[in-house]
Amino acid sequence: MEKKKMNLAPRMAIALAAGLVFGLLAIVLRENMTASGNAETWNMINRFLFADISSAGHEQSLGLFYIIGQLFVKALQLVIVPMVFTSIVLAMIRISDSRKLGRISRKTILNFLLTTVISILLAAVVGTLAYKGGLFNNPNLEMEASTGSTGANPLMILMNAVPNNFVSALSNNSGVLAIVVTAVAVGLSINSAAEKFPVLPKLCQEISDLLTIFLSFVVDKVGPIAIFCLISRTCAAYGISYLRPALAYMVLTTLLLLLVLFCGYALYVWVRTGINPKRFIQKISKVALFGFSTSSSAATLPLNMKVATEELGIGEEIASFVLPLGMTVNMDGTAIMQVIATLFIAGCSGYAVNFSSLIVIGLLAIVASIGTPAAPGAGAVILFTILSGVGFTSEMALMAYSLILAINRPIEMLVTALNVVGDSACAMVVANSEGALNKEIYESEVK
Repeated sequence: MEKKKMNLAPRMAIALAAGLVFGLLAIVLRENMTASGNAETWNMINRFLFADISSAGHEQSLGLFYIIGQLFVKALQLVIVPMVFTSIVLAMIRISDSRKLGRISRKTILNFLLTTVISILLAAVVGTLAYKGGLFNNPNLEMEASTGSTGANPLMILMNAVPNNFVSALSNNSGVLAIVVTAVAVGLSINSAAEKFPVLPKLCQEISDLLTIFLSFVVDKVGPIAIFCLISRTCAAYGISYLRPALAYMVLTTLLLLLVLFCGYALYVWVRTGINPKRFIQKISKVALFGFSTSSSAATLPLNMKVATEELGIGEEIASFVLPLGMTVNMDGTAIMQVIATLFIAGCSGYAVNFSSLIVIGLLAIVASIGTPAAPGAGAVILFTILSGVGFTSEMALMAYSLILAINRPIEMLVTALNVVGDSACAMVVANSEGALNKEIYESEVK
């Protein structure tokens, strides 16, 4: 009888726990060896397992854990540009295929943008309070005078949004806005003359599917081993100074996501439509639970469509347009996670964050969340584009980013639940404004 394979989430949790234990044992071993005069023996162990082989003085080191961790991070970064590009192109094509480029599409996009901006503002407030309160600070570091690349005028982001070279726009992980603008231009060009380009939509979809398979393979097969190595090396090389701020990041992000999930969208539906939000919470809960368990907006879409039309009373035409588009570009939960994660990384790595920095982080979070495909773990991968955009790229920042990759799996599951519920909330508002919301179905008993 074939042995049933353990799901990814428990395997990640086991890897995280094992990495913490191994890392703490390494700390104890290091302290004991140093105190007993065996520092050279520890240096040999460090060079074999934990050393950063790219730094000076470690040209002859093996750095086994460092190599495994960095290969994992680089494999994830490899898919950033094609993932963002194909996701946006397909979103533009999907609008064209739905033939809703008029009033309904404007309402849909405005609602998506409004909920995303509100989510980012909430995350910025909570994250800034935590950052200013020292919850994200690494006690072993002093705050740097530098603020990354955000010391320049924030409007330079807009200047760099339109690239002057197509190839260079698609060869830079930090230029997420240029990638989005290029993808939008390509997508709109395709939908303006779709009959001339029958192959391109299929090609983009196949590339997107290929990237999803690749990402799933890397995370599923290599992820637990890489997480063990990343956590172990973080503890062994830097002590436990990262663990307290990492716990603060997890708790704050989880609480804010739960607040928006259970209260924020119900309040939004009530304010924008005037209908009883209690039914919305009761009926959308199964969609949120399915999104949480699968960690994939794409996998949740069929159930979301069914609940939207059969239980929430949203007209089929509205649901068939808003929900697939939202699956691609409406990522409120992702935006919340990315803003707080960026502030966590800034605190851990010693970067100062000012008002200009927050504006840049917010703008990049909007763009990055739009460019995040509906695949498990994609939000944490695309986070790297925000870090690059604000210049948080020191060794400490990349170490903190690696820690996010290691601990973010439960948060990503909750992020997905938030994303899919946000799509339904926006669909409710659009349907109500178009007179396509059946309130009798909406007020009926929960199935």
